[in-house]
Amino acid sequence: MFSFFRRWIPAKDEVSKPKTAARQAVEMLRREYAGEPFLEEHVSEDPIRQFADWFDEAVDKIKTDPNAMILATADQDGKPSSRTVLLKGYDENGFVFYTNYGSRKGRQILENPQVSITFYWPELMRQIHIEGQAEKVSEEQSDAYFSKRPSASQLSALASSQSETVESRKTLEKQLKAMEKKFSGGKITRPENWGGFRVKPNRIEFWQGRLNRLHDRICYKKKDGEWKIFRLAP
Repeated sequence: MFSFFRRWIPAKDEVSKPKTAARQAVEMLRREYAGEPFLEEHVSEDPIRQFADWFDEAVDKIKTDPNAMILATADQDGKPSSRTVLLKGYDENGFVFYTNYGSRKGRQILENPQVSITFYWPELMRQIHIEGQAEKVSEEQSDAYFSKRPSASQLSALASSQSETVESRKTLEKQLKAMEKKFSGGKITRPENWGGFRVKPNRIEFWQGRLNRLHDRICYKKKDGEWKIFRLAP
């Protein structure tokens, strides 16, 4: 970003209002989207199969965190918040991620299960937006996933009261050492307040960037148990 400002903004002594110039430079950040056409004849009748096609391509072509997604939640009063989490599984029943149930997002989901998740892959000029209802996965599924995590990640889950105020980094490290000592040489068990959520979709939109901002947007919406497909204006 610094190199960008050096290219677009004159030296400070040549600008009467350098802060204003910096803000204007942000407006000049622009790219052209030149993705392949994404037309009705290209899409699967099943949105999960269509997701799998795009996700597989993202895994092949994106080096870092192709499974990163923005999770948006709202509390019981409708106040929203969002953050990045990692997709850890999907099938015809929905999209799964794991977290501390006592975290801010966990509490909000338990208060208001209506959520959305968004995948954005700039390298592919693609985005997938999913809306639906979140529910806890079974304890057996949470146990199975937790057992596959690296032991250091398991211990961190035990040591951290996610989203709670903590005095310092040293406090966290002290709590982690206590967990390391407690489970030294023994099996690390999943804490009851940690597990998975499954987002059961009722609306899935596929966005493909196209030239001149005339993007392709194909949307699936579930009605009476069946998926309806339609195009949205960009």
